Amino acid sequence: MHIQTHDLAIGYQDHTILDNISITPPAHEISVILGANGCGKSTLLKTFSRLLKPKSGIVTLDRQNIHSLPPKKLAQSLSLLPQSPLVPEGMRVYDLVAQGRYPYLKMMGTLSEKDHQMIQDALAMMHIEDLKDRYIHELSGGQRQRVWIALALAQDPEVLLLDEPTTYLDISYQIELLDALMTLNKQKKTTIIMILHDINLAARYSSYVYAIAHDSIYEGVPSELITPALMQEVYHLNCQVVEDPISHTPLIIPLGKYHQDLE
Repeated sequence: MHIQTHDLAIGYQDHTILDNISITPPAHEISVILGANGCGKSTLLKTFSRLLKPKSGIVTLDRQNIHSLPPKKLAQSLSLLPQSPLVPEGMRVYDLVAQGRYPYLKMMGTLSEKDHQMIQDALAMMHIEDLKDRYIHELSGGQRQRVWIALALAQDPEVLLLDEPTTYLDISYQIELLDALMTLNKQKKTTIIMILHDINLAARYSSYVYAIAHDSIYEGVPSELITPALMQEVYHLNCQVVEDPISHTPLIIPLGKYHQDLE
Protein backbone atom coordinates (compact mmCIF):
# COMPACT_ATOMS: atom_id res chain seq x y z
CA MET A 1 0.00 0.00 0.00
CA HIS A 2 1.42 3.36 -1.05
CA ILE A 3 1.14 6.53 1.00
CA GLN A 4 2.04 9.74 -0.80
CA THR A 5 1.97 13.49 -0.30
CA HIS A 6 1.26 15.90 -3.13
CA ASP A 7 2.32 19.57 -2.83
CA LEU A 8 1.67 19.38 0.90
CA ALA A 9 1.74 22.42 3.20
CA ILE A 10 1.36 21.72 6.92
CA GLY A 11 1.31 23.69 10.14
CA TYR A 12 -0.96 25.23 12.76
CA GLN A 13 -3.22 28.29 12.51
CA ASP A 14 -1.26 30.97 10.61
CA HIS A 15 2.09 29.20 10.93
CA THR A 16 3.29 26.97 8.09
CA ILE A 17 6.00 24.51 9.15
CA LEU A 18 6.63 22.65 5.88
CA ASP A 19 5.54 23.65 2.40
CA ASN A 20 5.42 22.10 -1.06
CA ILE A 21 6.20 18.57 0.19
CA SER A 22 5.77 15.74 -2.33
CA ILE A 23 7.17 12.43 -1.09
CA THR A 24 6.42 8.74 -1.60
CA PRO A 25 7.79 6.53 1.20
CA PRO A 26 8.66 3.12 -0.28
CA ALA A 27 5.84 0.60 0.10
CA HIS A 28 6.60 -2.52 2.16
CA GLU A 29 9.79 -0.94 3.52
CA ILE A 30 10.91 0.81 6.73
CA SER A 31 11.43 4.56 6.41
CA VAL A 32 12.74 6.83 9.17
CA ILE A 33 12.20 10.56 9.55
CA LEU A 34 15.10 12.47 11.12
CA GLY A 35 15.36 16.09 12.18
CA ALA A 36 15.98 18.48 15.04
CA ASN A 37 13.31 19.23 17.63
CA GLY A 38 10.55 21.45 16.27
CA CYS A 39 11.33 20.88 12.59
CA GLY A 40 7.92 19.34 11.78
CA LYS A 41 8.49 15.57 12.07
CA SER A 42 5.49 14.88 14.30
CA THR A 43 3.33 17.35 12.38
CA LEU A 44 4.10 15.46 9.18
CA LEU A 45 3.20 12.12 10.76
CA LYS A 46 -0.08 13.53 12.11
CA THR A 47 -0.92 14.76 8.63
CA PHE A 48 -0.18 11.30 7.22
CA SER A 49 -2.73 9.84 9.66
CA ARG A 50 -5.52 12.42 9.13
CA LEU A 51 -5.19 13.80 12.66
CA LEU A 52 -4.16 17.10 11.12
CA LYS A 53 -5.67 18.60 7.99
CA PRO A 54 -3.10 20.03 5.55
CA LYS A 55 -3.13 23.73 4.76
CA SER A 56 -2.94 22.75 1.10
CA GLY A 57 -2.13 19.68 -0.96
CA ILE A 58 -3.25 16.15 -0.14
CA VAL A 59 -2.13 12.86 1.37
CA THR A 60 -3.21 9.76 -0.56
CA LEU A 61 -3.39 6.12 0.37
CA ASP A 62 -3.29 4.01 -2.77
CA ARG A 63 -4.22 7.14 -4.75
CA GLN A 64 -7.25 7.95 -2.59
CA ASN A 65 -7.34 11.14 -0.56
CA ILE A 66 -7.23 9.98 3.07
CA HIS A 67 -9.83 12.59 3.98
CA SER A 68 -12.31 10.88 1.66
CA LEU A 69 -11.86 7.41 3.19
CA PRO A 70 -14.44 6.08 5.66
CA PRO A 71 -12.99 6.06 9.22
CA LYS A 72 -13.30 2.28 9.55
CA LYS A 73 -11.53 1.69 6.23
CA LEU A 74 -8.73 4.05 7.19
CA ALA A 75 -8.34 2.39 10.60
CA GLN A 76 -8.00 -1.02 8.95
CA SER A 77 -5.30 0.31 6.62
CA LEU A 78 -3.28 2.70 8.76
CA SER A 79 -2.30 2.96 12.41
CA LEU A 80 -0.51 5.74 14.29
CA LEU A 81 1.30 5.57 17.62
CA PRO A 82 1.70 9.22 18.69
CA GLN A 83 4.09 10.63 21.24
CA SER A 84 3.03 10.22 24.87
CA PRO A 85 -0.51 8.89 24.39
CA LEU A 86 -2.86 9.42 27.32
CA VAL A 87 -3.03 6.53 29.77
CA PRO A 88 -6.64 5.44 30.36
CA GLU A 89 -7.56 5.08 34.02
CA GLY A 90 -8.66 1.68 35.28
CA MET A 91 -7.93 -0.21 32.05
CA ARG A 92 -6.03 -3.47 31.86
CA VAL A 93 -3.33 -4.19 29.29
CA TYR A 94 -5.33 -6.84 27.41
CA ASP A 95 -8.35 -4.56 27.08
CA LEU A 96 -6.26 -1.69 25.70
CA VAL A 97 -4.51 -3.89 23.13
CA ALA A 98 -7.92 -5.32 22.19
CA GLN A 99 -8.96 -1.85 21.02
CA GLY A 100 -6.71 -2.43 18.03
CA ARG A 101 -9.29 -4.94 16.78
CA TYR A 102 -12.28 -2.57 16.99
CA PRO A 103 -12.10 -1.52 13.31
CA TYR A 104 -12.77 -5.18 12.41
CA LEU A 105 -15.71 -5.84 14.73
CA LYS A 106 -18.97 -6.96 13.15
CA MET A 107 -22.46 -5.75 14.02
CA MET A 108 -22.63 -7.51 17.40
CA GLY A 109 -19.31 -5.96 18.47
CA THR A 110 -17.79 -9.10 20.00
CA LEU A 111 -14.20 -10.20 19.52
CA SER A 112 -13.76 -13.31 17.39
CA GLU A 113 -11.26 -16.12 17.89
CA LYS A 114 -9.09 -14.48 15.23
CA ASP A 115 -9.25 -11.16 17.10
CA HIS A 116 -8.08 -12.79 20.33
CA GLN A 117 -5.26 -14.53 18.46
CA MET A 118 -4.13 -11.21 16.94
CA ILE A 119 -4.12 -9.68 20.42
CA GLN A 120 -2.06 -12.58 21.80
CA ASP A 121 0.38 -12.31 18.89
CA ALA A 122 0.83 -8.57 19.50
CA LEU A 123 1.45 -9.15 23.21
CA ALA A 124 3.95 -11.87 22.40
CA MET A 125 5.81 -9.72 19.85
CA MET A 126 6.30 -7.07 22.55
CA HIS A 127 7.08 -9.71 25.23
CA ILE A 128 4.36 -8.47 27.55
CA GLU A 129 2.13 -11.56 27.82
CA ASP A 130 2.79 -11.58 31.58
CA LEU A 131 1.41 -8.03 31.85
CA LYS A 132 -1.93 -8.67 30.17
CA ASP A 133 -3.95 -8.55 33.41
CA ARG A 134 -2.10 -5.55 34.88
CA TYR A 135 -3.57 -2.06 34.97
CA ILE A 136 -1.93 0.41 32.60
CA HIS A 137 -1.36 3.03 35.31
CA GLU A 138 0.67 0.49 37.34
CA LEU A 139 3.29 0.05 34.62
CA SER A 140 6.61 1.76 34.07
CA GLY A 141 7.07 4.15 31.16
CA GLY A 142 8.90 1.51 29.13
CA GLN A 143 6.23 -1.11 29.79
CA ARG A 144 3.48 1.31 28.79
CA GLN A 145 5.30 2.11 25.57
CA ARG A 146 5.40 -1.58 24.64
CA VAL A 147 1.68 -1.88 25.40
CA TRP A 148 0.87 1.01 23.06
CA ILE A 149 2.97 -0.55 20.33
CA ALA A 150 1.17 -3.86 20.86
CA LEU A 151 -2.12 -1.99 20.36
CA ALA A 152 -0.85 -0.68 17.02
CA LEU A 153 0.31 -4.16 16.00
CA ALA A 154 -3.03 -5.73 16.95
CA GLN A 155 -4.68 -3.35 14.52
CA ASP A 156 -2.75 -5.18 11.77
CA PRO A 157 -2.44 -2.15 9.49
CA GLU A 158 -0.81 -2.10 6.08
CA VAL A 159 0.86 1.21 7.00
CA LEU A 160 2.23 1.69 10.52
CA LEU A 161 3.23 5.19 11.70
CA LEU A 162 5.34 5.46 14.86
CA ASP A 163 6.35 8.72 16.53
CA GLU A 164 9.51 8.05 18.54
CA PRO A 165 8.57 4.46 19.47
CA THR A 166 11.79 3.91 21.45
CA THR A 167 10.93 6.64 23.97
CA TYR A 168 11.24 5.42 27.59
CA LEU A 169 12.93 2.18 26.50
CA ASP A 170 16.42 1.25 27.63
CA ILE A 171 18.88 0.23 24.93
CA SER A 172 18.15 -3.50 25.12
CA TYR A 173 14.41 -2.91 24.65
CA GLN A 174 15.08 -0.39 21.87
CA ILE A 175 16.94 -3.08 19.93
CA GLU A 176 14.28 -5.67 20.76
CA LEU A 177 11.54 -3.33 19.53
CA LEU A 178 13.32 -2.41 16.31
CA ASP A 179 14.08 -6.09 15.66
CA ALA A 180 10.36 -6.84 16.14
CA LEU A 181 9.39 -4.09 13.71
CA MET A 182 11.86 -5.41 11.16
CA THR A 183 10.41 -8.91 11.57
CA LEU A 184 6.90 -7.48 11.09
CA ASN A 185 8.04 -5.71 7.95
CA LYS A 186 9.67 -8.79 6.48
CA GLN A 187 6.89 -11.23 7.38
CA LYS A 188 3.82 -9.11 6.60
CA LYS A 189 5.34 -6.52 4.23
CA THR A 190 3.97 -3.77 6.50
CA THR A 191 4.99 -0.29 5.39
CA ILE A 192 6.56 1.33 8.46
CA ILE A 193 7.30 5.05 8.78
CA MET A 194 8.76 6.15 12.10
CA ILE A 195 10.51 9.05 13.76
CA LEU A 196 13.75 8.23 15.55
CA HIS A 197 16.26 10.45 17.31
CA ASP A 198 19.07 7.90 17.29
CA ILE A 199 20.72 8.37 13.89
CA ASN A 200 22.77 5.20 14.15
CA LEU A 201 19.72 3.04 14.86
CA ALA A 202 17.86 4.81 12.05
CA ALA A 203 20.66 3.93 9.64
CA ARG A 204 20.76 0.33 10.82
CA TYR A 205 17.02 -0.40 10.74
CA SER A 206 15.71 1.65 7.82
CA SER A 207 15.91 1.18 4.08
CA TYR A 208 15.07 4.83 3.40
CA VAL A 209 15.56 8.08 5.32
CA TYR A 210 13.94 11.52 5.27
CA ALA A 211 15.85 14.33 6.97
CA ILE A 212 14.10 17.65 7.63
CA ALA A 213 16.13 20.87 7.80
CA HIS A 214 15.31 24.52 7.16
CA ASP A 215 11.89 23.82 5.60
CA SER A 216 13.41 21.26 3.22
CA ILE A 217 13.31 17.47 3.15
CA TYR A 218 16.35 15.47 2.05
CA GLU A 219 15.73 11.85 1.17
CA GLY A 220 17.63 8.76 0.16
CA VAL A 221 19.08 5.45 1.30
CA PRO A 222 21.09 5.71 4.54
CA SER A 223 24.43 4.81 2.94
CA GLU A 224 24.20 7.79 0.61
CA LEU A 225 22.20 10.31 2.63
CA ILE A 226 23.88 10.20 6.03
CA THR A 227 27.04 12.28 5.68
CA PRO A 228 28.90 14.79 7.87
CA ALA A 229 27.58 17.59 5.65
CA LEU A 230 23.94 16.53 6.16
CA MET A 231 24.41 16.17 9.92
CA GLN A 232 25.75 19.72 10.01
CA GLU A 233 22.79 20.91 7.95
CA VAL A 234 20.15 19.08 10.00
CA TYR A 235 21.55 19.16 13.53
CA HIS A 236 24.43 21.67 13.38
CA LEU A 237 26.51 18.71 14.48
CA ASN A 238 30.18 18.21 13.72
CA CYS A 239 30.80 14.51 13.31
CA GLN A 240 32.60 11.76 11.51
CA VAL A 241 30.74 9.05 9.64
CA VAL A 242 32.29 5.59 9.52
CA GLU A 243 30.98 2.15 8.63
CA ASP A 244 29.17 0.25 11.35
CA PRO A 245 31.25 -2.94 11.72
CA ILE A 246 28.13 -5.02 12.45
CA SER A 247 25.50 -3.77 9.99
CA HIS A 248 27.84 -2.01 7.52
CA THR A 249 25.57 1.03 7.65
CA PRO A 250 26.65 4.61 8.42
CA LEU A 251 27.79 5.16 12.01
CA ILE A 252 27.83 8.70 13.40
CA ILE A 253 30.66 9.69 15.74
CA PRO A 254 29.79 13.11 17.20
CA LEU A 255 32.61 15.56 17.82
CA GLY A 256 31.93 17.62 20.94
CA LYS A 257 33.77 20.83 21.75
CA TYR A 258 36.56 19.08 23.65
CA HIS A 259 36.88 16.12 21.31
CA GLN A 260 37.32 18.28 18.23
CA ASP A 261 40.52 19.62 19.74
CA LEU A 262 41.86 16.06 19.93
CA GLU A 263 41.54 15.31 16.20
